[in-house]
Amino acid sequence: MSSQKGDTAPSKEVKESSLKLFLAKLKKRHIIETLAAFIGGGWLIYEIVERVLVLHYKFPEPLLDMTLITLIAALISTILWRWFRGTEKRPGNIKVELLLVPLMILITLAINLNLIFQMAGIPGKKFLIGIVAFLVGIAWVFVKLYQWAARTPAAAVKKFDISKLGEIKPEKSIVVLPFADLSPQKDQEYFCDGMTEEIITDLSHVRELLVISRNSAMTFKGTQKTTKTIAGELNVQYVLEGSVRKAGNDLRIAAQLINADTDVHIWAEKYSGTLDDVFDIQDKVSCAIVAALKVKLAPDEEHRIADRPLTNVHAYDAYLRALQDIWRWTEAAFERARLHLQNALEIVGDNALLYVGLGTVYANYWHAAIRMDEETLLKAEEFAGKALRLEPDLAQGYGLLASVAIARGQMKQSFRHAQRGLTINPLDPYALNFLICSSFPLGKTSSLAAHAERFVKIDPLSFYAYLCLGFISWAQGRLDVTLGHYRTAYRLDPETPITRWWLAGGLVANRLFEEAEALLIPWSKEAPGNIMPMSNLFLLHAVRGERAQALQSVTEEWRSVAWQDYWVPLMMAEGYALIGEVEEALRWLEHAADKGWINYPFLSEKDPWLANIRGEPRFKKLMERVKYEWEHFEV
Repeated sequence: MSSQKGDTAPSKEVKESSLKLFLAKLKKRHIIETLAAFIGGGWLIYEIVERVLVLHYKFPEPLLDMTLITLIAALISTILWRWFRGTEKRPGNIKVELLLVPLMILITLAINLNLIFQMAGIPGKKFLIGIVAFLVGIAWVFVKLYQWAARTPAAAVKKFDISKLGEIKPEKSIVVLPFADLSPQKDQEYFCDGMTEEIITDLSHVRELLVISRNSAMTFKGTQKTTKTIAGELNVQYVLEGSVRKAGNDLRIAAQLINADTDVHIWAEKYSGTLDDVFDIQDKVSCAIVAALKVKLAPDEEHRIADRPLTNVHAYDAYLRALQDIWRWTEAAFERARLHLQNALEIVGDNALLYVGLGTVYANYWHAAIRMDEETLLKAEEFAGKALRLEPDLAQGYGLLASVAIARGQMKQSFRHAQRGLTINPLDPYALNFLICSSFPLGKTSSLAAHAERFVKIDPLSFYAYLCLGFISWAQGRLDVTLGHYRTAYRLDPETPITRWWLAGGLVANRLFEEAEALLIPWSKEAPGNIMPMSNLFLLHAVRGERAQALQSVTEEWRSVAWQDYWVPLMMAEGYALIGEVEEALRWLEHAADKGWINYPFLSEKDPWLANIRGEPRFKKLMERVKYEWEHFEV
């Protein structure tokens, strides 16, 4: 039996973990090296002042006091700067080092001025200098706190509104519309989509351009809307449209660049050749657009545009067919994509792009709840590793690693992999998606709005973008707004299981039970035992207070699958808490924390469905650990 003290004090494991983390931070922020350098260097400076200036040249002895005070202040200021500059999390957006270090310098100057006046024999200045230093210090603190309060992350989240994105149009922004298939048999849709995606990829390497991603661009396939209307919906200035005519080995491609504000064609060209010329044509189109927009390319941008990961046209054809199937999000489509990619590998051998494609197939098997086992994730991880060994700076490779890590519940690793991918390609929607997905469980809501805003700018008509907006409003507790975003995501892609899952969750949270049932019950019959409809049905019964139905809905089969997920354990904890199953609720919540749920403010206060267990000693002890990890997670 544990004592009351044992219930509230951190466990031995947490204390040991805390000590290790503290020592690791000292090392990472070079605090120990700083202390060693100041002890050695400071002692040498003090000895020189004492033995040379004071004893030999007869400088006044207060000079020793000034030297010692200055060295101590410099040491404290350096340690403060190194420690707080290494702090990623800043509650209230307060940069402590910018408050304390100037104050330390001010205090040191005030003391040294008094000593100088003492050496010069000037009386009566000490009190005046102290008052001035105090007032300047207070003024500095108030000014900085006011500035930071005006741009606190919480305020940024509240001000973020998708409707405001159209008010400021990026100066150089473009959408590449899906190329039309003018082939005689109308059987080259995959090739046209591939051409579109390759040009989008090329242009996304240009830092001066904001390029709408593939997901949003593809929503305009076959549209009758005018370029001006499309540009208005996407908030871009330029539109590229084109067509492909492929008959046998013969190829004809036409493209034109339009300024949507003036509806003026600023560039147009036609290219004829064979299938072997497709890569050369893609280069010409991409470079012509860059030239027409008067963008100067950096050497690395030129290299990335010119680089062609696949130069064999047959392998390229198979890759394009696979891409089309990867985006369909069905088991049959994933299997076709896998076969296409393996065929391409048999043609060209090791290839980073093809390995990323294969890894994405296996990762999506898991995310679509088709194959939720470790072997599937190991396959995805294996292909990501092969791709990055061939091309260490492949953004898609790190996006794939982020996908695998989040599936395993390794939120911190997922966040870091996604950030690494975005340093290579800041407009990579795949990496950005997983950065956002991991931000909420990790409690990094201060950066969530900025990431989502960037996502919406490059992918405004993607269901992913609206799911991300839903995460923001959920973090704010605005459940009605959350549901609106989830409805939009579902409307954009009703066939994707992910949009159905989140919409069902939003309906349950807003207590729209009949509508939730109408979505979930047919789905559970179509996919019996699938974790997505079953987890929401469990939560639906729990929110309604239907304890018996909730417990009955949890079969051992999908319960074991739910244990492998990274999001469902929190739903299970919430549901069990609502129906009074305290021990089960705590067990699932502890597992959710193990999976990376360390959003302390949300778990400890904001999640309404955990209210029944917040008074439990076991919950409080868990929150000690969660709070520590949340406060000390750094990138």
